[in-house]
Amino acid sequence: MAYDGKVMRRALERFERDRQARREQFQERRERIFRRQPRLREIDTRLCSTTSRIISQALRRGTDPRAAVAALRDENLGLQAEKRTLLRQLGLPEDALEETPACPLCGDTGYRGGAVCRCLRSYYAREQQKELSRMLDLGQQSFDSFDLDWYSDRVEPGQPKSAREHMEEKVYNSCAEYASHFGKKPENLLLFGAPGLGKTHLSAAIAREVSAKGYSVVYDTAGHVFEQFEQQKFGREDDEAASNVERVLSCDLLILDDLGSEMTTAFVQSALYQIVNTRLLERRSTIISTNLTPEKLGQRYTPQILSRIQGEYQLLPFVGQDIRQLKRKREQGF
Repeated sequence: MAYDGKVMRRALERFERDRQARREQFQERRERIFRRQPRLREIDTRLCSTTSRIISQALRRGTDPRAAVAALRDENLGLQAEKRTLLRQLGLPEDALEETPACPLCGDTGYRGGAVCRCLRSYYAREQQKELSRMLDLGQQSFDSFDLDWYSDRVEPGQPKSAREHMEEKVYNSCAEYASHFGKKPENLLLFGAPGLGKTHLSAAIAREVSAKGYSVVYDTAGHVFEQFEQQKFGREDDEAASNVERVLSCDLLILDDLGSEMTTAFVQSALYQIVNTRLLERRSTIISTNLTPEKLGQRYTPQILSRIQGEYQLLPFVGQDIRQLKRKREQGF
């Protein structure tokens, strides 16, 4: 699983702020207990110095430290017993003065066995959702809110299925399965069709589910991505552009929206080839959304790009009438 560096930095900042807040709350709770029973502060201070006193006894020259160490051990056990008794008298649990980590797996470090712990992954997933929400309406665009009633149930002449049947069986189910099984193997989708047919909605639904699992997802328009590639190549020491290019190439899922709306140049063709080819070679999943048919993609870009898309992507044609126009007509009473 790859992590977006920019998103992970924000997740770590939030993780550390929450950890510090818990530590401060714990210290305030300790102080309240100490004020209720000052003897507990004395005991706690004495217990905390046990290790240093043992080391001091062990380093003394000309004396056998074993007797002193045994005496300190007995004193430690006696202090612990007194501490438990005093806490019980206050009606508090025996570990009331012990700081317990929120995550028992990693001890609130965020990492376990050299990997990101699930507690930090949850922070990453939340920051990932915030990042995606800047461009997508994740609150509204989900699989549950995708309304197939906007597609006609009439079977047009020469067609084997109605638009509604096609969108449900071929498109919706494929996208839902893609999101559900994401991570088991790299898969790629080409969502194509006229504007207003639900490509962005289903892209957002996939992004929502995949990011919630902790995978890194980058959603951006093709035009903006190509601008970042151009800035990275021709700009002078543009660290932000270089970072954005790295995010596009290395994220677990890239959703490249509205391909074909940008001005097509030789540089754009080269950048698109780099994106498609690099992510295929590194077995990273990609979703491309476009108003162009595959044939027009081949004409606008290059046969090499079209060959890779047709060979490595699942092609999902969107059909029907522009839903935005249908909604406007309904609102106007037509």
